[in-house]
Amino acid sequence: MRADTQPLRSGADLGGSSGGSAVAVASGMVPLAHGTDFGGSVRTPASFCGVASIRPTPGRIALPRRPLGWDMLATHGFLARGVDDLELALSVCAGSDPHDPLSLGSTDDDRPVPDRARIAVTPDFGVAPVAREARARFAAACEALARVADVVPSSPDCGGAIETFRTLRAAHIANAYGELLRTRRAELTPTVIWNIEAGAKLSAQNYLDAERRRTAIYRSFRQLFTRADFLVAPAASVLPWPNEIADVTAIDGAALETPIDYLAVTFIVSLVGFPVLTVPVPRGENVLPFGMQIVAPPGCESRLFAFGRVLENELGFSHRRPPL
Repeated sequence: MRADTQPLRSGADLGGSSGGSAVAVASGMVPLAHGTDFGGSVRTPASFCGVASIRPTPGRIALPRRPLGWDMLATHGFLARGVDDLELALSVCAGSDPHDPLSLGSTDDDRPVPDRARIAVTPDFGVAPVAREARARFAAACEALARVADVVPSSPDCGGAIETFRTLRAAHIANAYGELLRTRRAELTPTVIWNIEAGAKLSAQNYLDAERRRTAIYRSFRQLFTRADFLVAPAASVLPWPNEIADVTAIDGAALETPIDYLAVTFIVSLVGFPVLTVPVPRGENVLPFGMQIVAPPGCESRLFAFGRVLENELGFSHRRPPL
């Protein structure tokens, strides 16, 4: 696939486990694709391929067979070339199920978006590593946003969020895939092995401390939304990188502590379970794709889609089909 006139560079999996879905949508193979998002595996591929995505409120799509009924870190999501298709897909799949405790309280807030929405913008949530070129693209997008909304730099208090997600992710990965490490270690990637082994070392107190910090971060997000309609952040910490590079180990020359830290700008939203719409920002010829996240309070998917349409129609925040 090509982005404009240059090859689309990406990580080994195009930024996440839904990379193939993003490519299929961007190249016109399909109009809509399903994906799953734990730490950003729908949103980062969408950013890398210049398409839109939705990670809905956990429970919006019921998962009655999920072993851990209250687990809200991973959700189903969708990728498409436009917001209308995302809304249609979610409307078909959304619903409650008595065997999914999260789905019982999943209701839709369809209040209209104000003529000039109040937008809090943050390039990094105060803690996430984000490359200079991604920050520059995000700053330009925020300047465009100011034409249709009141934009104010602001962020929830996300202190400790990276460490909290590392702990919770490791625990869940070890729980889900620990048996594979024992029986099929040779078939696992080094990153998966590292995460399983990290999870196996955690104590119950480690896990509860992470949940306590997660609760504080959630409440800080809630507090921010008493003064803002949406929170906007980059959908990726880096631009698509050459395919021969397996992992992002450093950003702007600064080494990352773990293989997942480049996803912090997306996994912080996963941590609190707020719905997030990703839209591509406008770009010129021979410019790599880049997207931004639009976050709303739980249950506000309809408001996200309504605002997304404003950005598509008035600012050109929409998919640009690559020549093939």
